Amino acid sequence: MQNPPRKLAAVAVVLATALMLQGCLVGAVVGTAGAIVGGAAQATGAVVGAGVDAVTTSDEETKARREREQREYEREQRRCEQRQRQGRDC
Repeated sequence: MQNPPRKLAAVAVVLATALMLQGCLVGAVVGTAGAIVGGAAQATGAVVGAGVDAVTTSDEETKARREREQREYEREQRRCEQRQRQGRDC
């Protein structure tokens, strides 16, 4: 049986390694960590999963923000064209 500091060190190594990986590799690392460390790896998997979700959400939010900004720009261009047709400045 491993002593607690050694087990904690193993969990820390697995966590650090998993945080550096992306995509489907995270699932493989978490699965391996579960086989090696047991219950402690479940907490590691939750942390890694949350990190992957945060990155994905951030990407989706960035895409949505860019699309929203593009729509606002196009809307302002249409308003400017209407003002010019009416002889006013933009």
